[in-house]
Formats: sequence, C-alpha cells, structure tokens
Amino acid sequence: MNVTAARPKVLLLSKPGSRGAAIASRLGEDAEVRVVDSFADAMSALKDAQYDLIISDQSDFMALERNIVEQQATMILNTIGQGVCIVDLHGKVVWSNPKMQSYPEELITQVSDCCLRTLSQFTREPGRPAHARARRFSLTAASDQYFEVTVTPIVANGTDEIAQFTAVIWDVTHSRRLQKKLDAIDLAGRELVQLDAEALAGMDVEDRVELLEQKILRYMRDLLHFDNFAVLLIDKKTNRLEIVLQHGMSPKSQDLDIFASAENNGISGFVAATGRSYICHDTSKDPRYLQGLESAKSSLTVPLRLNDKVIGVFDIESDMLAAFNEDDRQFAEILGRSIALALHMLDLLTIERYELRGRIADDVIDEISGPLNDIITEAATLKDEYIGHDPVRHALNNIIDNVAKIKTKVKGVCSSTGGILGAHCDDLVADPILSRKRILVADDEEIIRETIAGVFKKYGCAVDVATEGATAIQKIQGNHYDLVLSDIKMPQKNGYEVYAAAREANPNCAVILMTGFGYDPNHSIVRARKEGLNAVLFKPFKVEQLLEEARKAFSPVAT
Repeated sequence: MNVTAARPKVLLLSKPGSRGAAIASRLGEDAEVRVVDSFADAMSALKDAQYDLIISDQSDFMALERNIVEQQATMILNTIGQGVCIVDLHGKVVWSNPKMQSYPEELITQVSDCCLRTLSQFTREPGRPAHARARRFSLTAASDQYFEVTVTPIVANGTDEIAQFTAVIWDVTHSRRLQKKLDAIDLAGRELVQLDAEALAGMDVEDRVELLEQKILRYMRDLLHFDNFAVLLIDKKTNRLEIVLQHGMSPKSQDLDIFASAENNGISGFVAATGRSYICHDTSKDPRYLQGLESAKSSLTVPLRLNDKVIGVFDIESDMLAAFNEDDRQFAEILGRSIALALHMLDLLTIERYELRGRIADDVIDEISGPLNDIITEAATLKDEYIGHDPVRHALNNIIDNVAKIKTKVKGVCSSTGGILGAHCDDLVADPILSRKRILVADDEEIIRETIAGVFKKYGCAVDVATEGATAIQKIQGNHYDLVLSDIKMPQKNGYEVYAAAREANPNCAVILMTGFGYDPNHSIVRARKEGLNAVLFKPFKVEQLLEEARKAFSPVAT
C-alpha cells in the first residue's frame, strides 16, 4: 500500500502587483501554499496554523520575525505556571498574565508594595546592574496561601533610570504546608519518645502501651487525618507479625497468621520482608491486601525501622478509595521511625527492671559480705572462750547459722536468672487455699515456666508445664486442673485458645493469662475477659502478685 507523504505548508506574504502569484504557482506543485497580501493577515494565519516555510519581501521580514517572537513570548507568558506582571513607578499593575490575574487582590496589592520597596533600595546602590538588584520577598495571602516574589527593575535604554518593574510570583503553598507538616511530625516523633520516667514508674506494662497507643492515635488524627491503624512487630523466634497496637481494625484481622515474607502474606508481610512502603489505592483490586479495617478501600503500610533494621510494620487504612499519596507515605515513614524507637524504649524499660534488681543484689552482696564474715569469725572465737557454757555456745551457733542463711538468701536473689518473678525459698509453706491444687503452667520461656512451677511447688501444689499452646491443650484434655496459667503468645496455639480449652474441659477451672510488654496479638485478654477470665499478669510481676491472683481465683466470689 502506497502512503502519500504530507505536503509541506508554505505561507507567502505578497503585496498586490508583486511576483507572488508566479512563486505560488511554482511552489503549488509540491507544497500547500497560502497567500496573504497584508501583514495583519500574515499574523492571523500564523495564529491559525503551523507553517514549514514563510516567504516575504525583505522589507516585511524583520517586522514579521519580530511579531512572531512577540507572539511566542506572549504565548509562553500566558501559559507558564507562575504569575508575571509589569508594575509602573507608582505601584500600578500595567500588564499581567492570566495566572497573575487569578491570584487574590490582596496578593497583587502586596506585590505592588514590594516593587515600591525595591525602588527605594535601588537608589542606594548606584553602579550595580539592574538585574543584580532584584529582590526576593515571601508573601502570605488568605486561606493559608504562601508565595515567593522576585521583583526586578527595568531601566530605560541607555540609562540607569528605572522605568518599570517585572514581578514573578511562585505559589509555594504546597511546599510550605508540606514543610510545616514535616516539622509537626518531627516534633510529634520527639514527643513520642520523650517518656516521663516519673510518670511511667507508677504504670504497669499494659498502661504504658496504652499510653503510647493513645499518643499515636492523637498524632494520626491531628497530622495525617486518619483514625484506623495497626502496629505489628516481627516475632524474632517465629518471624510472625504480631499486633501490639491497634485502633479501629476488624476483629478478623487478629486471627490472621501473617509472616515477614514477600509472598502469600499480604501487604504487611511484603513490607516487613522487603522494607519497602506500599500504597494500596483500591483494596478490591489488590491481590496482596488482607482485611484490616472492615470497610477499608485503601491502605498505606510502611516499615518500622530501628537502626536501619526492619522490626515491624505500621499499617494505616481508610474507608475511601485512593486516600493516600506520596506525601502521606513520607509522613508515615517519619512517624514510623519514632514509633519503632518508642516501642524499643518501652521494651528496654521492661528489661531494665530485671537488670536493676540484679545490680542492686550485687551491690548488697558487696556491701554486706565483709561484715557478715566478721560476725561469723567473732562468734566462732567467742565459742572457744565459753567452753562449758552450753546456753551461750548454743546462742552463738544460732548466730552463725542465721548469718550463713542471710548470705544464702542474698546470693539466691542475685543469681535469679529470670527477673520475671521475685526470689523464693525451697522450704514448703503451708497454705490451705493453694495446698494440693493441680496447676498447669504454659509458657515458651523456660525460666518463666520453671520459676512459676517452683513457686507453687513450695506451697504443696502439683504442677505440670507446657512449652507451647498445643501441648497445653493436650494436657488440659487429658487431666483435671484447678488452675491454668498461660502466656497469651506461644507457638501453635494462643492464650485464648488455651483459655477456651481449659473452660471446656472443666468449667470451674481458674485461668490466669500472662503477657509481656503488653502484647495481645489475638486479643486473647479482651475475648477471655468477656467470658470470665480470672486475672491477667503483666510481666515482670512479683511472687506476691502471682500468689494473690491465684488465691483470688480459688476463693469463692461473695454474693
């Protein structure tokens, strides 16, 4: 198939009586020629179409070229994104492009004032070229709009006298608002990690996490204008993403098994594995999306980074389509770093309890070892001087024995490896409420299992232990227990499932759930409390707390 090439277009400006007709006839064989006989018609033709060749008399060519340049300059000034105007020496705007005309009247007045201020400064700097004496101004208009203005003097030809001013105005509202928001989020992040040690001292772990959750919610509403979020941390042992903070999410999201993997683990798993933020503009069309908010139509998920290591994800959801943009992603990433640091600091505060007690015990040992040894030495010396005085020797022996017990007790506290519970002795203690009770302790931390088991064995209880949830449920189904103590976060089965199995096997079985650092990934505590959970213990807890809750669980409720 033959394709005919487009014929070139030629504009011929030819006055009547010239050779224009002959030229047009000759060019017409190979080109599409338009003939005009006046300068005005030529300019009109150039506005209507694009031409490959323009032919005119030499006398008309310079004027035609100048007008073409002016036409192109006018077109550029009328279409650029900045406002441009010319202002006379009295501050009157003598010309402006359409963009300038769209600005508020109060802004145009401010631009005129800037030109007059530049005029007063111009006279103080003789000898400098006009363009070097341009001035930059920052202006604000109503509705929180921000502008940058550059005013440049225009001097008369051949003189240094100002004739007019040009002003170019940039609308910088978006960048200014963006910077203000970034500053506000930076401030919020610093406030988030400024934990008041005195205020936190009287809080347990649950209260501390709730305080952090409320702070995050407030910043989300005030700065990002979203209400629904979840903070998930990566479990180092299982690589599973556990929900530690959340607001407004569906209960169904608590039952999802999500791991830090780029495939088949939803958006959160992908972000946790890759460290890349993810904007889901339409949840119904994104195969990676797993339900968080029941009515969610879009979501934003960013990694939580601590020292450049991904420790979890920050998931925000909206019931509007395409609710998130790149600015929101940037804001969420900044806030996410502060959330990660705040969570880390809470974790350190929890661990600090263990370490602090150990340091105190070490200090006590160092301080009392010398005096205790002196007491034993002096008592032994006195025994030799009171040979034959049996009551005195007997009293001195008791002193020596008691001092030795003191040293043993203090060493026991110091060598306690768990830090979760207080020290306990091995002597059997009579307790009518606890004695002969059968107890199951389920926790994947060996030190916690063994420490709790040791406490109850001291009170005459029969204690079984389970290292994870499935084993705990098997033991519950095969034995009769009076009390089950279970951590809420274990491999295979969670705390609520252990609670439900215990109540199904024995409706009178008391159940106490345990958690560290406020973790409640499956809302085990909330669900179990609605069904009659006896108590919750937040690690680290003291022996007295453990025994008090156990006794309450065994005691009948007064009616």
